[in-house]
Amino acid sequence: QSMAFGNMGDDCGTGVAFTRNPATGEKKLFGEFLTNAQGEDVVAGVRTPMPIAEMAEKFPEAFAQFENVCKTLEDHYRDMQDMEFTVEHGKLYMLQTRNGKRTAQAALKIACDLVDEGMIDEKKAVAMVEPRTLDTLLHPQFDAAALKESKVMGKALGASPGAASGKAVFSAEDAKAWAARGEKVILVRLETSPEDIEGMKAAQGILTVRGGMTSHAAVVARGMGKCCVSGCGEIKMDEENKQFELAGKTYHEGDWLSLDGSTGNIYDGAVSTVDATIGGEFGRIMGWADKYRRLEVRTNADTPADAKKARELGAQGIGLCRTEHMFFNDDRIQAIREMICSDTVEQREKALAKLEPMQQGDFEGIYEAMEGCPVTIRFLDPPLHEFVPTEEADIEAMAKDMGKTVEEIKAIIAGLHEFNPMMGHRGCRLSVTFPEIARMQTRAVIKAALNVQARHPEWDLVPEIMIPLVGELKEFAYVKSIVTEVADALIKEAGSNLKYKVGNMIEIPRAAMCADDIAPISDFFSFGSNDLTQLVFGFSRDDAGKFLDAYYDKKIYENDPFAKLDQHGVGRLISNAARWGRSTNPDLHLGICGEHGGDPSSVEFCHRIGLDYVSCSPFRVPIARLAAAQAAIKDA
Repeated sequence: QSMAFGNMGDDCGTGVAFTRNPATGEKKLFGEFLTNAQGEDVVAGVRTPMPIAEMAEKFPEAFAQFENVCKTLEDHYRDMQDMEFTVEHGKLYMLQTRNGKRTAQAALKIACDLVDEGMIDEKKAVAMVEPRTLDTLLHPQFDAAALKESKVMGKALGASPGAASGKAVFSAEDAKAWAARGEKVILVRLETSPEDIEGMKAAQGILTVRGGMTSHAAVVARGMGKCCVSGCGEIKMDEENKQFELAGKTYHEGDWLSLDGSTGNIYDGAVSTVDATIGGEFGRIMGWADKYRRLEVRTNADTPADAKKARELGAQGIGLCRTEHMFFNDDRIQAIREMICSDTVEQREKALAKLEPMQQGDFEGIYEAMEGCPVTIRFLDPPLHEFVPTEEADIEAMAKDMGKTVEEIKAIIAGLHEFNPMMGHRGCRLSVTFPEIARMQTRAVIKAALNVQARHPEWDLVPEIMIPLVGELKEFAYVKSIVTEVADALIKEAGSNLKYKVGNMIEIPRAAMCADDIAPISDFFSFGSNDLTQLVFGFSRDDAGKFLDAYYDKKIYENDPFAKLDQHGVGRLISNAARWGRSTNPDLHLGICGEHGGDPSSVEFCHRIGLDYVSCSPFRVPIARLAAAQAAIKDA
């Protein structure tokens, strides 16, 4: 084939064009053209090309022919085309065409327009939108022009999408205090824990030195819709002096920095952002997705506000409500600490009695926000050491409130120390040791449901109580007996016919292997894929970031198993547990509530093995809805 030359004089040229605008989706030719040039000149940036429309004046005949070719190519491929072409002495030569890359906003508009033009059907429209790109529609993004002028200081894990700029602060207390006086802040921590919740709410974004895609910071930030970059091991942290060093620069408290939670980039200074915009095409595509998907999509939400946002984004219920996140408000932490430091059952019950109405109020707000949709409430899960104070002043205040000496409080705190707390005294083990915790939480769940059901008799409210970290049938049976005894008595006393479910979180490999034993007395299994992945692989999700990069570089692992489900290992365990569970309880309801519930490839896997639902953080609900539809369409 002979070569076509665009640099043979002023009656020659070259260009790159899209049949539609790849940024907005508008049905109008978009591209650039250079006279007396070859293709590489357009992309090299050494000359300023003209808009493609000006080609009509320079080469009217070639341009008219080009417009006809564009229509022919779109009609054939039934998608926006990205084309390269050359004009040699006024004659048009097409060099190549391919389906063009586009923004999420453009993808939605193009898909809808192609349906309206009769070129594709609804299924094809749903299939042609990349689910992950929807994140960019729901969160603020950096202004493209400002970003070009900004310096990248480091890169870590893009743990929660969005863009944020703020002044560096180093504690949750400072984040709250600075935000209260109108400052925008970035909370910088070695790692976050549940006691940082209030500070995370106050911050624009969160940056951590340690932790992976399912670390506390990542999971909570996604639930809040906050930007988060985690696991930046390049940072040299000096918390005592409220400063850190990155790429040779020392950042002090109050210095500006910016985070991109999608790419994981950390920028120096403040970078301006643009707000997210959702057009009508988003609703159309989501409507078509809901029409074809089989999987139900729930959300992981711990507050009425998060539940309301998830509902707006299409969640059909809550698959995971973490009750421990409700204990860290200033008016509650004292009561939970009082419970931990109690010497007798009576003292513990007295402390728990203070928490019960607060828990009940939280649950009522969540039930109301979900408008009668199913709500799965996980009982207290983390180890108790996460609730006790670490600062000397807080310990002294606690000792005063409890009528104990500082030494006694320090002894209690020291007694809670565990070498591996994620495998220690937590989950259902707390209910076995302190059944009064399970009784209090059951009362709060059922009383809240009775009140809301009375206010909304049209709702079919069925609360779902989830027992975490179960590994043994007798263990689950013991905790369930506590739940049913308390719940049945309350329902009988109220003269109600309220129904409820009791199930368990499958996050320990033994529970998965013994699924057929546990299933007959369980109403549902919810696979906690975060901890299940941690225990199957045998490494900590907070520490694995230190060595996983070496595994990716050497192609030992292709992906972060905490972000994308390991289908061969962890997935096989989930698939077998689902099959074994249903073999002894055909009515067993099955779902997944780990962060994998918002990953498209993991959602497809859940569809394939026959789970009933996936649950993910509120802002990932649209991603899961679209991914579930694509899995169903692919499977049809």
